[in-house]
Amino acid sequence: MASKHNFRKLEIWKLSISITKEIYAITKTFPKSETYGLTNQLQRAAVSIPSNISEGTARGTDKHFVQFLEAALGSAYEIESQLIIALEIELISEKRFKSIENEIHKLQGMIAKFMDNLK
Repeated sequence: MASKHNFRKLEIWKLSISITKEIYAITKTFPKSETYGLTNQLQRAAVSIPSNISEGTARGTDKHFVQFLEAALGSAYEIESQLIIALEIELISEKRFKSIENEIHKLQGMIAKFMDNLK
């Protein structure tokens, strides 16, 4: 069955790619001691978002697509929580945190709205 959605054209996918790139830039500044901690967690959660969106477009029904969008949304909230920790332990500045937090909130809202439209 052909997909109804081309993930490359979805604004949620494009924004998630942008956020993923920013997460990689942020974690590049983390100390080596965080390689297997926050660095790994943030990068995996970030990559998970566009991956789940794209994989969901290959599913045959909107119901199945929504399941993948739910996973993507969960990863977006996971990133938000991990960035709060990074801020609290002074791995990132307040300014950088606020900037990426705004993008993550925007993405969370966009994914939620997209899911509502599919239901």
